[in-house]
Amino acid sequence: MNIIIAGAGKVGFNLARTLSPSHSVTVIDRNAEALQRLQESLDILPINGDIEDPQTYRKLIDREADLFIAVTDIDEANLISTLIADDRIAVERKFIRLKNEFFAKSSIREKLGINEAIFPLQLTSETIRSLFVYPRANNVKSFVYTDFKLISLRVTGRDEAAPLGLENAAVVGIEREREFWIPSEPDPVIEPGDLVYLFGDEKEIRRLCPSLETEAPEAIERCVIFGAGELGISIARKLLEEGKEVKLVDRDIRQCEIADEALEGEVMTLSCVYGTASLFEEEGLAHADVVIAATSDDEYNIIKCLEAKEHGVRKVVAVNNEMEYYNLMHRLGIVVVRGPKMSAYHTIIEKIHSSRVVTERKYCGGKGALFLRKIFPGSHLIGETIKPMRRTEGVMLLRIHDEEMHPFVEPVMVEEGDVLAAFAVEEEADSVESWLNGL
Repeated sequence: MNIIIAGAGKVGFNLARTLSPSHSVTVIDRNAEALQRLQESLDILPINGDIEDPQTYRKLIDREADLFIAVTDIDEANLISTLIADDRIAVERKFIRLKNEFFAKSSIREKLGINEAIFPLQLTSETIRSLFVYPRANNVKSFVYTDFKLISLRVTGRDEAAPLGLENAAVVGIEREREFWIPSEPDPVIEPGDLVYLFGDEKEIRRLCPSLETEAPEAIERCVIFGAGELGISIARKLLEEGKEVKLVDRDIRQCEIADEALEGEVMTLSCVYGTASLFEEEGLAHADVVIAATSDDEYNIIKCLEAKEHGVRKVVAVNNEMEYYNLMHRLGIVVVRGPKMSAYHTIIEKIHSSRVVTERKYCGGKGALFLRKIFPGSHLIGETIKPMRRTEGVMLLRIHDEEMHPFVEPVMVEEGDVLAAFAVEEEADSVESWLNGL
C-alpha cells in the first residue's frame, strides 16, 4: 500500500517503523530533526512542512494513496490535514487520531469522509474501567464477533503446577520469567506466578478468578489517580460514572486546579509538590483499593505504584507509554495498561490489518495477536469442509459454534455464524493472517 503519515512523533514513528518494511510510506512533519531520525533508520519518503499548509502536499499532487493517517497531538491539525489531503491527493481511506471526545459523538467524521477515528484517551480510560468489572484481572478485551472475552490474570492463589480444568475456555498465552508463548493445548499446566491469558466464556473465567488471583481486592470502590492531566481527568470521569470514590494527585498545583474545574469538584484533588510519601498516611491514600499512575512519565508511574504497594495497596495500575518498560512493570507485579500513544499505535495497526471479514487484536504488549473470522450470511465457506492451518509452534486455532468453543485441529464443515479464532505469537502473525484471509 501507499501510506501517508501526518506526524512524526512517537505514534507516527512507530507506525512508520512497523509499516515501512512492507509498504511505501511517506511521513510529513514540520520537525526536520524528527524526519531525519526516521530517514536514517527507515526506508521512507520524508516531507518537511506544516500538515495544515496545502503547499506542503505539492510533491504529492495527482498521486494516489491507499491510506492517509493523521496522528499529531493536535486535533484541529489532524482534521484540517485530512481535508487538504482529500483535496490534493486521491486518498482511498483516512484514519485520524483525536483527543476531544466531542468528535466521537458528532457527525464531523462522516461529513469529512473519515473511515476510522481513534480516541486514545477514551481507549485507555475504558481499559481501566473494565478492570473494575473484573477487579482480579490484569486486562480485559471484548470483541465484535463473539461474546467471549480475553482476560489476563496473575496466578497468585496456587502453590503447585497443574492444569486449570477449563470448560468452554482456553489458555491462549502464558508469560513466565520474561518469556511469552502460546501453549500447544488449550488447558496446559500453569505454574504459580504465571501471567495467564484466558479466552472464552466469561462466566467460566469469573469462576476461576477467585482461585487463581487471591491478592487483588474482590471489589474496587476507593481509587487514587496520580496525574491530573487530560488522561487522569478522563479516567476520573469514567470512574465517577461507575460511582467510585476518586482522589486525584499531581505535582503541578495549576493542573490540580484545572482538573478540579473540569470535574466540577466531584473528586478530591491533592498537590504533591513536596513529595507523596506523607500523603499515603495523611490523606488516606494507603486505604485505596487501587492506585492508578497515569502520568506521561513511565518511570514516575512505576515509582508511584511501588510506593503504593509498600503502603499496602493491593492493586496498582500503571499506564505504559514506552514498550521498553512493559516487562519490568509485569515483573514488579504492576498491572500494565496501554497509554494513549501506545493505544493509538496498536489500534491503527489492528485496523490496518483488519478487514470486513477478518479482525486483528494485539495482546501481551504486542507479543501475541488474535485474529477472528466470522462466517457471514452468503459466505462461500458455508457448508464447506475446511482444513486447519498446518500445525505450527506458537499458533492455536479454535472454532466457536453457538458460543461453544472447539479446538480446530481437524477438517471441519463450517456453518453460518461460526467464528474462527487464531492466536499467534508475533513472529507467526503474518502467516496466520494470510491463511485466514485466503480461506
